[in-house]
Amino acid sequence: MKSDTRLGRLDIARGVALIAMAIYHLGWDLEFFGYLAQGSASQGWWRIFARCIASSFLFLVGFSLVLAHARGILWQPFMKRLAQVVLAAAAISLLTWVFMPQGFIFFGILHQIALASLLGLLFLRSPVSLTILLATAIIATPVYYRAEFFNHPVLWWVGLSSINPISNDYVPLFPWFGAALLGIASARIMQATGLLRLLQGGIKPQWLERLLTFIGRHSLIFYLVHQPVLIGLLYGFSAIFPPSPAMQAANFVNQCTVQCSANGDEQLCRVYCGCMLETIEANNLSNLLRSPAATDEERQKLSAFSAQCVTKMQEGQPVQ
Repeated sequence: MKSDTRLGRLDIARGVALIAMAIYHLGWDLEFFGYLAQGSASQGWWRIFARCIASSFLFLVGFSLVLAHARGILWQPFMKRLAQVVLAAAAISLLTWVFMPQGFIFFGILHQIALASLLGLLFLRSPVSLTILLATAIIATPVYYRAEFFNHPVLWWVGLSSINPISNDYVPLFPWFGAALLGIASARIMQATGLLRLLQGGIKPQWLERLLTFIGRHSLIFYLVHQPVLIGLLYGFSAIFPPSPAMQAANFVNQCTVQCSANGDEQLCRVYCGCMLETIEANNLSNLLRSPAATDEERQKLSAFSAQCVTKMQEGQPVQ
């Protein structure tokens, strides 16, 4: 929309969604640095919170698509924005592949936003009832249908594989494109009924309105910048106030077990990881519980510890 007809409360809603995302990522970072138990950010209310945030982002993508292009697709600004999102998504994939290869982001929220923006153009003038029906089907399909055919990594972006790939941010076509379609349908209904006027104006207090509006209008920059800032702050904080030894030990065992269980029996992996913890602590190398070995000597010691614990794990196997 033109600046003089911009819906202020839509920018505010986008700003609220971004703040919520930053809060969730703070929880994820606290887990990563060892202040929360491993798995906290992917379970219970944290998991529901994350799903609500992703849904709101994609809903707003669909909603905004209608407002910007309902009278005709403005290809130049659309392609410019799409290129920005695609480049940002590619940068996220590259960085996580280099620094976090075991959970690198190959199809996260930015990838889905780019795809939803493209596919959403097909529904700008389709019957609203059809859009809602298709959205419902896309959201429900993964619950009732998954197939090994989609297990190939090339098809993971679809979201219908029989097992979910490991990734720190996985937002595939099914079911998440359904949220964007619901945003498209909602915007078209509000246009037809004159309810868009409810999104005009702002909120009080004014300082909060200005803050959320600024964040909402610079959403991509905020998304790219907030995590490095949070990680930098927590890194400095952890150097002064490290997590408790008990929490470090518990997180080490849990993370070790998850990695080991990918290729072995979970019960035996717990024996192995418990052995590694005991050996590391007995050799006064507790610093390795919160960071990888920093020297060749430490890596050699870890390798020796691992060989000893593998032997112990094998001895613990039941006799066939």
